Amino acid sequence: MIHEATTVNTGWKDRKTSMEIKKPYAVVQYNEFIKGIDRADQYLSYYSVLRKTVKWLKNVVQYLLNCALFNAFFMYRTLNTNKKVNYKNFLHEIGRTWISEIQIAMSNRK
Repeated sequence: MIHEATTVNTGWKDRKTSMEIKKPYAVVQYNEFIKGIDRADQYLSYYSVLRKTVKWLKNVVQYLLNCALFNAFFMYRTLNTNKKVNYKNFLHEIGRTWISEIQIAMSNRK
């Protein structure tokens, strides 16, 4: 069991009864940490790499790639606080880098 079945005060009072509002500790923890998950889902929905496909494995790989790209963006933004970069420009730069590396690899093959 991760959380005990305890309740905690929320710091809010009921308008009608003026009684302190209590919530289960698990709910308070969930509400505290869900913000980051919602933000990640929001970013992933803006510029998704997911495409329709019949093969379920391709969907899984695309989803994991999408998550990895967002995690890389989040880490880049966290480590480079002096640079202002948005998610769309970050994805474009990643794409350009991958294309140039493929072109270099293809030219070295010849």
